[in-house]
Amino acid sequence: MMKKMFYDKFKAPLEAMLFVSGDPLSNEQISGILKIDKESIDSLIASLQEDMKQTGSGLMIKKVNNCYQICTIPEVSPYLEKLTEITDKKLSVPALETLSIIAFKQPITKQEIENIRGVRADSIINKLLERDLIQEIGRKKVVGRPIIYGTTNNFLKCFGLSSLDDLPTLPI
Repeated sequence: MMKKMFYDKFKAPLEAMLFVSGDPLSNEQISGILKIDKESIDSLIASLQEDMKQTGSGLMIKKVNNCYQICTIPEVSPYLEKLTEITDKKLSVPALETLSIIAFKQPITKQEIENIRGVRADSIINKLLERDLIQEIGRKKVVGRPIIYGTTNNFLKCFGLSSLDDLPTLPI
């Protein structure tokens, strides 16, 4: 009974926080706002997920890189595409190749990417940065101190990954 009262008290605020945020929220952020211990958050999230599933909600809570985010269930995507009339934002084959190299080899420099692909990568890297699929994560400690790139949480979100550990293993 006590657990149900606890859940009922925090269900609506948690759902609203995840909805309004748009970006994934960490356990620390949720804990700080709701003033509850971090251990209770996972069970609270699980209960909210179960409620959403049982009521047939068009929303679900997804774990992204140890954070939580509210998003739509895959089954409603045809309706959302019609609603928003999404313009085609597909990545080109060279952009996908470059993104794959960065995802699997990160941290990686532009020169290392170009050595693997055999062509210049300036414009593709800029496009991937603009789309927030990659980010500058530092500088390599070598002569010239080139920028090191890695993927973003948005990359994980776009490709439906919880973490980089979900990437398939490369064949040898």
